[in-house]
Amino acid sequence: MSTLAINPPALGGTRYKEVKSAILAALSAGEWKGGECIPSEKRLAERFGVSIGTLRKAIDELCAENILIRHQGLGTFVSMHQRDRHFFRFFRVVRRDGDKAYPVVTLLDFRKARASREAAAALGVETGARVFQFVNGLALHGKTVLIEHISVPEAHFPGLTEAKLRNRPNTLYNFYQDGFGINVVETDERVSVGLASELESAKLGIALGAPLLEIRRVAYSYHRSAVELRVSRLNTEEYEYIGATSGADEK
Repeated sequence: MSTLAINPPALGGTRYKEVKSAILAALSAGEWKGGECIPSEKRLAERFGVSIGTLRKAIDELCAENILIRHQGLGTFVSMHQRDRHFFRFFRVVRRDGDKAYPVVTLLDFRKARASREAAAALGVETGARVFQFVNGLALHGKTVLIEHISVPEAHFPGLTEAKLRNRPNTLYNFYQDGFGINVVETDERVSVGLASELESAKLGIALGAPLLEIRRVAYSYHRSAVELRVSRLNTEEYEYIGATSGADEK
């Protein structure tokens, strides 16, 4: 077992923050996998040299952030990306009448590449670092309405192939978790206006250069380690993007 520890008690009531950071470090190191139960509060309090109250406060924050989840009478578990529970936490495209649907995803392109300056800055790697780039088309209610351009660092996804990506049995974030031990726990998104490329024009059935809603997302694992840059372009003729709200559904 890992011997990750924390420093002597801090002033100003921040001790639980150090405990939280130490738990995140253990998760990052793969000490506890998705779906596994972490040790009891008593054992963790002894390990980190803190009171049960301090330990519990750290776990409360991790549960509020959907990194851990408590099951009454069973213990506290590392959260997993489950289709019904997590999908709409990160997928916020809905039809204008409010109907939510699971998209049918088609892999349109896959390649190895070198990180552009923009991708490198977003992913925290050097410009020119090796990345995988792939493009997905997402259909809702039988019509392709969204094109996603995704870049992930090769260092985080060793052995990723087009066949593995195309034949994945579940959502992309499930695939990251099950295949590479990467849990996406947080995202940053920025929305702007983009113009349809030739690919997007052909797949979305719109004019070349037509305006599209552009959603730029950086996905993070523990300790805000960037693991994915995703630039999505949405045809808003019948669909709209709903921003995150307190208490919103999860992916």
